[in-house]
This record gives sequence, structure tokens and C-alpha cells, in this order.
Amino acid sequence: MAALSDEELRALENSFERLLEDQCTETHVRKWMADRKGYDEKLWRAIADMGLTGLLVDEENGGVDAGLVAVERIMELAGGALLGAPLLTSAVMSVSALKASGDEEAKSSLLPKLAAGDAIATLLITSPTGDWTEDTIGLTATKAGEDWRLNGAAGFVMHGQTANVWLAVAQTDDGPTLFEVAPSAEGTSCTALPSFDHTLVLDEITLKDVAATQIGANGNGWSAIQSALAAGLIALAGEQAGGAEKILDITVEYAKMRHQFGRPIGSFQAVKHMAADLKIEVESAISAARHAAVKADEKANDADQWRYLAAFACADAYVRTAADAVQMHGGIAFTWEHPAHLYLRRSRANQQLFGASDHYREQYLTAMGA
Repeated sequence: MAALSDEELRALENSFERLLEDQCTETHVRKWMADRKGYDEKLWRAIADMGLTGLLVDEENGGVDAGLVAVERIMELAGGALLGAPLLTSAVMSVSALKASGDEEAKSSLLPKLAAGDAIATLLITSPTGDWTEDTIGLTATKAGEDWRLNGAAGFVMHGQTANVWLAVAQTDDGPTLFEVAPSAEGTSCTALPSFDHTLVLDEITLKDVAATQIGANGNGWSAIQSALAAGLIALAGEQAGGAEKILDITVEYAKMRHQFGRPIGSFQAVKHMAADLKIEVESAISAARHAAVKADEKANDADQWRYLAAFACADAYVRTAADAVQMHGGIAFTWEHPAHLYLRRSRANQQLFGASDHYREQYLTAMGA
């Protein structure tokens, strides 16, 4: 892995921040919410041209191989802008699953397309009622001669309708196995799911006797998915930390501008104390997410422990910050026109996206040996 230098990483962050300020404003986000896509092709092309879709892809397959430290920092900015593009599911989780599959043919076929942004991939992991565990895989695979056929349903699939590569984990006689499925294949159907966060695009995918190509060894599918979820948790933690920081900044500026009784409301002691408490929450979340990324890139023995800590700490900090921000804004934040509720919705949805905070608290304690 060729990690970016601090200077290179700052330059990349600055470029991405300028891109988001230009092409991912609140106006853009609300427009994309209306058509349930979450982004547009122009923005995705610009993101890809900056190399952000290839941050985890090795250099021989057209990527940057920059590691999760760079991914986490980019996701902070994405979270602050409420970006709905499929960076998390395609550039982070799908790439991680492919790299962990050990299938050189699949990697050489798919990773260059994902790195270039020419293809978008998503993962079919859990059933429509599942909880991101091996026991709740909703797909089964049967072999007829040399061909595989998949049946069942997958829920909570991010960007299922816009992805042109589906990576599905399905139960076989030898255990969970990873497969590539063409979204246009006969027997596939994709249904949009409602989401509390209107910037989050989720779908339910049903497969009926659908042809699939095996990726990796039989029974190795869940280990590939675990790698994807591990990377996804760190990226999501970065997104949550960045979202919390942004809504706090918005709230502080409002407290400076909004006057009550002839004074800015930010001068009142109660508001100062709330803002100070939230600042600690946000800084702690950023620290947790960044440290988890460092530990993951170092492949440290306690990397799991720090990842689980970031998973619940960043989720809870985002929810608290967004909820308190709404309160500090007063009634205006409850209106559809104000952005505060968009951050609150994103924080609530992200807190449940890969499992509740309490689940990761338990995982954290287990990793510590408690």
C-alpha cells in the first residue's frame, strides 16, 4: 500500500472540498432527493477523475492504493456535504470484498472499471429482514453442471438501481460464496425502499433462477463480506464525524447571527454550554474515526477494537449533535426548507445502517476481552 503523504492528502481534500462546494450544494442535494438517485453523472465523473473511486484499488488495477486513512478523510467531507453518491458501497465496500475474495480474474476484470468510475458496484448481503450477519443471508445458490443459479432476496441494498455490478453473497452446500450478478439478467427485479433519510438510496433485490459467476473459492464469501463491512464501518464513521462537524458549524454561525432580547443567542450561557459539549462530541468522533483508519491500515492487533469504538462513537455523536442543533435553531429547523433536519435524518439512518450502536458496543467489549 502506497499511503499518501500529508501534503498529498491535504491537496486531495482541498480539491474534493472545492468540488463539493461547487457541485454538491444543498440545492443539488434536494434535487437528487426528488429523483432518488442521490447524485448526478457529472459529479460522479468528477469524483472519479480525482481518483477517489480508486483509493483502495491497487496500482496495477488502475487505483491509488492509498488506504483507509485517505478514505476516511474523504468521507468526512462527503458527510458534511450530504453527498449521496455510491462512494461507500462501490469504492469502499465492493472494492474491499473483491480484494478479499482472492479471485485474481475477478479483480483484474472489475477493479479497473471501479477505479475509473466506469462501473458502479453494490453488495447484496442480507435478507430483507436481516441484520448483516452470516445467518441472515437471503440468497441461495445451486449449481447445474458448470453454471450457478441464484434465488432469494436481498434487502437494504445501496444504489441497487444505479449499480451495473451486483456482488451477491449466497448460501451454497459449502457455505457462503461470493458471486457476480448482472443487474440486467433475466429473473432480476429491483424495488425502491422508503428511507427516513431521503438522501439514502436503498433497494430490495429479488433473484429468481438468475445466472451468476462465482468469485473466489466456495465457502469463502462471508470472509470477503466481513472485509467489506470492516472497511465500510470506518468509512461510515468518517461520514458521520464529518456530518456532525458540519451541522455544528452551521449551528454556531446561526447562534452568532440570531438575536433575541437584543443579543446574539450564542451569548447566552445555556447555548454556550450546549455548543461546548457538542464540540467535544464532534472532536472525539473525528479522533475515533481517524484513529480506526490508522489502525486498519497498519493491520494492528487492536484494529477491530478501534473500528468498533468508532462505529458506535461516531454514530451516537452525529445523532446527538444533529438533534441538539435542531433544538438550538428553534422552530425553523423543523421546517422542510431548513438543512438541519436533513442532517438529523442522515444521522438517524446512518446509526442503523450496518447495525445499532449497542451492537458495536458489545463487539468493542468483546474485542477488549471484557
